[in-house]
This record gives sequence, C-alpha cells and structure tokens, in this order.
Amino acid sequence: MGERWLSRRQFLRAGSLSAAVGGLGWLGTRSPGRDHDHTSHAESHTDNHAATPHGPAMTVGDVDTAAMGYDPSEFLTTFDYGTISVGADGQTVREFTLTAFDKEIEIAPGVFFPAWTYNGQVPGPTLRCNEGDLVRVNFVNAGSHPHTIHFHGIHTAAMDGVPGIGRGDIEPGEAFTYEFRAEPFGCHLYHCHSMPLKKHIAKGLYGAFIINPDPARHGEAARARHPDYPESAAWQEFVMVMNAFDTDFDGENEVYAVNTVAFHYMKHPIPVDRTRQIRVYLINITEFDPVNSLHLHANFFDYYDHGTTLEPTLRRIDTVMQCQAQRGILEFSYQEHEPGLYMFHAHQSEFAELGWSSVFEVR
Repeated sequence: MGERWLSRRQFLRAGSLSAAVGGLGWLGTRSPGRDHDHTSHAESHTDNHAATPHGPAMTVGDVDTAAMGYDPSEFLTTFDYGTISVGADGQTVREFTLTAFDKEIEIAPGVFFPAWTYNGQVPGPTLRCNEGDLVRVNFVNAGSHPHTIHFHGIHTAAMDGVPGIGRGDIEPGEAFTYEFRAEPFGCHLYHCHSMPLKKHIAKGLYGAFIINPDPARHGEAARARHPDYPESAAWQEFVMVMNAFDTDFDGENEVYAVNTVAFHYMKHPIPVDRTRQIRVYLINITEFDPVNSLHLHANFFDYYDHGTTLEPTLRRIDTVMQCQAQRGILEFSYQEHEPGLYMFHAHQSEFAELGWSSVFEVR
C-alpha cells in the first residue's frame, strides 16, 4: 500500500502526545521510502492509551545517538576552534573544514529524516573564534545538490555565499574557501543560501558561529565571555539551536527540538552546577514558523540580542522569542535554588508538545 502521512494538526488531534507514555511511538517505523499505514497505527495507539493518566509529553524509547554519530548532549558543549596558524604579519589565522553531504538522521525514536548536513550532523559543528581572527573555511560539497555557506557577520560580497554573487553555488563535487575577518563579536550562525532557500535550511544545513569579544578592545567585561581568560571559568556554556522538521514535506513541521532530537533533554537532563553561572547561546533556525521561543521555569535571565553587546538588551525576563536567524545570549544562575529538575521549553504549546521541551538538572 502507499504511504499515508498525517499532518501536524491531525497528529495533535489524535491525542498521542497527551498520554504520559504517548508521543511519536506510532511513527516508529517511518523512514523515507518505507511503506506503512501510519493512520491506522496512530488510531490504535490512541485507543490503547486513552485511559492513561496525563503526564509529561514524551516520545517512546530513545534515539540511537551512537549509530547516528551525533549526540545532542555532547553537542551542547562542543566548540570547534579550528586549526590555528600565524601569518607573516602576525595575524592569527583560524581554519575550518565543512563538508556537505546527504545523511539520514534520527530525530525521534524510530523517526528518520533524509537530511542535508554539514560534517554529517544537524546542526553542523559550532565554529568558534576570536574577534579579529582571519577565518578560513574550506568547504567541500559532497552532497547531491548545489550548496553554499552564508555566514552572518561582516565580510566582502565575494564571501557572502549567495547564488549569483561571487563564487555563488558550489556544485556537487566542487570546493571553495570562504575567508573573512571575524567581526562583530557575538552569537551568530551559518547556513546554506542555495535556492530554494527554505528547503536547504529545512533539510538541515545550518550551525552556530561564535565570535569571542576581544578584551583589549572592550575592557574587563569581555573577559568572562572569552575562554582564554580565567574569568570565563565561572561560566557553564551551552549552545542551543532551535530547529524543526517537516517529515511529510508539506511545508508544516511535525517535530520540534533544540539541537535536533525531540525531547532529548527531557530524557537526558542537562547537568548544571548551581555554584556557577550559566550562559546559553540561543539560535532560532526553525523553518515554516514565523517565530520560536524559550521560556525558563522558576528563574529569570538577562538577554543579549545577537550577543553583540556586553550590556543586556533585556533584563530579568523569563521568556524570549526569536524570528528565524535571530539569536542571542542568555545569562542566569541557580545559585539561590534548591537542587532538582527545572524545565525550559518553547512557549508555543504546540512546539512543546511536539518535542521542544527540556530540563536542567541543578546539582
């Protein structure tokens, strides 16, 4: 029989995520090219659990992160600083390699998505450098479609990674090197800008790009954000990329997450030391929805829009929303809190129920 896809809203009406043991379990065998009647399976799942007491929305089972070669728990704190060299003029050169290729990824237990990736993961590696570095990114397109890398930051037109400008599209089998000086400091991102743009983003070609502020230019306040200085040791830093997946390719997302895997940080809480402050690099790259958001339970944070200031742009808030490509830095602490599990999630309830719910384990 042919594939029968459920839309996001049909899925919610089925009530699968309302049960404590509910979730995307009924989708467990779905993968592109596999033939199953998901509608009847969904109805059966709902009937079987109709009497289950309400509890946290959750998927059934867990994603095999080892097989996928990508673990959202490790991604949180993994920064790629590149290979460093010094030019004849004393300029620090920081070199990275990104390769685009097609790869099926698991976004919820048993739910597979035919992604386009940078270095085999979604999001791509978090690139990090210092303000003023000469950044050199060697890009190889090993995928099945033309791709580029567009960096949010300051650079020449030739390095913009846009079709028809400079080098433009990099065709399958081709390579190109992007080069620019790292500025301004802040929390940025990179993504493919090939057309159709919405498809290249929705398929997974994006990642975080962090530029540390130079204390010599910006004073003492910059030292806490720069890992080369002892003041930064007081901070626990996490990268959170808000993303989503259109599993039936109808222009509407069925699965939402931070760092790709639905409910990952509900099942694997993020450990935090309450004696140390927390800094979150938050990026929204969700396609097909105009905004995404983060709400922090039982606490408040200072917010630095785009991370390009050393003074908060918003003070003591517990919810922030971002349009696509907007990003910022959140700073907060649990020093006055009791140990325990503290939730954070999208404050669009539908997003939270479809995977974008997480917890910190405060110790």
